[in-house]
Amino acid sequence: MRLLAAAAAAAVLGGCESLQSEGSLLGFVTPYRIDIVQGNVVTKEQLALVHPGMSRVQVRDVLGSPLLTDLFHADRWDYVFTIKRPGTAPQRRSVVALFDGDKLLRIEAPELPSENEFVASISRTSASGRPPVLELTPEQRAALPVPPKVAADTSEPEARGPARAYPPLEPN
Repeated sequence: MRLLAAAAAAAVLGGCESLQSEGSLLGFVTPYRIDIVQGNVVTKEQLALVHPGMSRVQVRDVLGSPLLTDLFHADRWDYVFTIKRPGTAPQRRSVVALFDGDKLLRIEAPELPSENEFVASISRTSASGRPPVLELTPEQRAALPVPPKVAADTSEPEARGPARAYPPLEPN
């Protein structure tokens, strides 16, 4: 009898753990987790516009302000981009611009996505795998109820505040 009670207790306790999947309460309630986006997105198109010999101002115009600048490494700018989303693997990219004085020496960067690839990697899709529809079709617009007409008020609005007579701004 005790053996049967111990086996039943083990089965019940094992079932409780299976209900508590990571990030959920009893498998039913999941807390809302926000997307965390930090840094500068640098794409292939932007990187193609940057070449050695450009000034710091020109590099900043193309890539934006660097996320990291160091007082002890004044000739190095770091462009770091990270994104963490629930349900997806975190992304991290780092682009380093190295300068000699005011002139760009070189750019150290991994293989970067194009703008279209980047947008596709972060866009949200519906359960069907397609992006959500953000506009109504003409048939859906026609099916909407017509709002009631409100009579236009043609009367003058009532004056508010005290009536004051101000002296002229310029002397006569």
